[in-house]
Amino acid sequence: MLDLFQLRCFVAVAKELHFGRAAARLHMTQPPLSRQIQLLEHAVGAQLLERTSRRVRLTAAGAVLFEEAEAILRRAELAADMARRTARGEAGRVVVGYTGVCGYALIPELLAAAGKALPTIRILLKEMVSSDQLRALESETIDLGFVRPTQPAVGIRYHRISKEPLVLALPAQHPLAGKSRVRREDLAGVPMIMYSEKEGKYFHDKIAGLFPPTDRSPEYVHHIGQTHTIVSLVRSGIGIAIVPASAKYLGFENVVLRPLWRKDVSAEIYLAWREDSRNPALHALREFVISHRTKGPAAPLP
Repeated sequence: MLDLFQLRCFVAVAKELHFGRAAARLHMTQPPLSRQIQLLEHAVGAQLLERTSRRVRLTAAGAVLFEEAEAILRRAELAADMARRTARGEAGRVVVGYTGVCGYALIPELLAAAGKALPTIRILLKEMVSSDQLRALESETIDLGFVRPTQPAVGIRYHRISKEPLVLALPAQHPLAGKSRVRREDLAGVPMIMYSEKEGKYFHDKIAGLFPPTDRSPEYVHHIGQTHTIVSLVRSGIGIAIVPASAKYLGFENVVLRPLWRKDVSAEIYLAWREDSRNPALHALREFVISHRTKGPAAPLP
């Protein structure tokens, strides 16, 4: 195995073609420098320098090693620098989980901003439902999650970063599309595409809570897990739906969004991370996201 110090000695001699000047450059005397060159030649198994009383020159093997040695030393310095920056949280890798709705606007916006502020941190994205993200945090297969409010998990910290209203999505030609605000009673018996109780439990429970058991509810014609599929069905005239306002970023034609009869119904997104994470890059990215989106310290789930 080649020794980096020996390579530095060799490169200095190869550049100067003079042992005295090379030794001065390395802040050492000539005898130990000559010894390092001998050790390197022994390790390589080839003569690297031709030395006479009048001059020093590279052998053919030495010329090849000189070029490669410079590249090795540059790479070693880059590796050391990257290690130092990683330890300071200025570089590294962060695996980020996020729910599908976050991918419409929140994640692209944050990714672009983080790319400018933290260019040496590599961010890997994984689209996952909130429950899968929490399991992935526990198993340390992701570092940071963008999750819906849920039961707090042991060892996981949370910070709310987003809150948006729920809105009514209707086909553009629907009779209710002309109303500026739709009343709850307007939806009685109307075909509606509902979130799945399993894959879309957060939204399913919120929407179901809008319709008291004593009132006549919409007619749920489909139960779907993903917002983009729900809005696509709305566009096709299959039914109406209640979705987060960020669905507007999907850009579907022939779909209109209208406010609900209640203004206090919203969808929230929380950052989630392990308290005991030892990934410095995670801490840097997390603090950037919090400062970029919110003010104040990390807060628990309500």
